[in-house]
Amino acid sequence: MDERRLAPAFVELADNLVDDFDLIEFLALLTDRCVTTLEVAAAGLLLADSRETLRVMAASSEDVRLMELLQVQNDQGPGLSCFRTGQPVVVADLAAESDRWPRFASAALDRGFTAVQALPMRLRTQTIGALTLFHTRDRPRDLKATEMAQALADVATISILQQRITDDQDLLTRQLESALGTRVVIEQAKGKLAERYNLGMDEAFTLLRNHARAHNRRLTELCRAFISGTEPLFARRPDPASAGSAGQPQDAATRRGDHATGS
Repeated sequence: MDERRLAPAFVELADNLVDDFDLIEFLALLTDRCVTTLEVAAAGLLLADSRETLRVMAASSEDVRLMELLQVQNDQGPGLSCFRTGQPVVVADLAAESDRWPRFASAALDRGFTAVQALPMRLRTQTIGALTLFHTRDRPRDLKATEMAQALADVATISILQQRITDDQDLLTRQLESALGTRVVIEQAKGKLAERYNLGMDEAFTLLRNHARAHNRRLTELCRAFISGTEPLFARRPDPASAGSAGQPQDAATRRGDHATGS
């Protein structure tokens, strides 16, 4: 775990709590910072809608997005267990969980994940989702990192629930519905960019995100423009290796500028 990045990560999350709060970008930032700060292999996030149905809201990689989707579709996995109990779920050896979560364990092992932790997004008695951390043999579980991950999840939970402090009691429900639509737009843009330039989905997402940040634009705005054809993005095939430092925190002034100019 890189302790030098912890304070900037918390500051960056707090700095995104502005008037035009974007739930998808906020949760994507959370999973990104879990990977870069806590040095886990990958991270994914499930959030409950108004019917208490879990939805895939953020993932640090395409493999993890598929793993989170697999949990929801097959009604099995650490994230679901964590959400239902409101308690952390820690699995040190996924190979030993083939009876408990046969499809999830098999798919995770096939992708090189050997251990997993699911942490509740909970405030007192209310649980709204689960943050899942994936580990490989190269990046084993770190107990201190687990504590920090729970702290990051707690910050995100409080931030989301604060959106309910309004006269409009349906605000969070509308935000979740809008966020799900945003997720679809981002996936479509990733697919279009990946197909056009023969890129992996993770590479396509990194390029889109970095381009949005470099030009102080919202990711969702950029993706919609790219899908509609009004934003060509790249004149030739981009080099994913030179896509920029997506994992590095930006300074507060840059982040505020991103929100101020996007709409």
